[in-house]
Amino acid sequence: QVQLVESGGGLVQAGGSLRLSCAASRSIFSINAMGWYRQAPGKQRELVATITSGGTINYADSVKGRFTISRGNDKNTVYLQMNSLKPEDTALYYCNANRGLLAALWGQGTQVTVSS
Repeated sequence: QVQLVESGGGLVQAGGSLRLSCAASRSIFSINAMGWYRQAPGKQRELVATITSGGTINYADSVKGRFTISRGNDKNTVYLQMNSLKPEDTALYYCNANRGLLAALWGQGTQVTVSS
């Protein structure tokens, strides 16, 4: 069973930065895209950023200009550089691998807390 393992979350003051990493436990075939989603308490899970196998990137409007998604050379690793963090960025951040017709993969989540 392939697993996605996230790391890099933590507590940071507003205006600070964090870098999230997500690595697959082994090579994943048929990846269409990898990305990051987040879920704050009492809210639905929302898209943060995605990057396709072809390199097309999409960001939520709320993070444009502050967050940068990138992919490792092995295409099974994805990163999220988060700058100028705001308290409203506080959430559990999940890594996702979209495999088209195959079931999507999700990580266990990493907590990001931004204090004001």
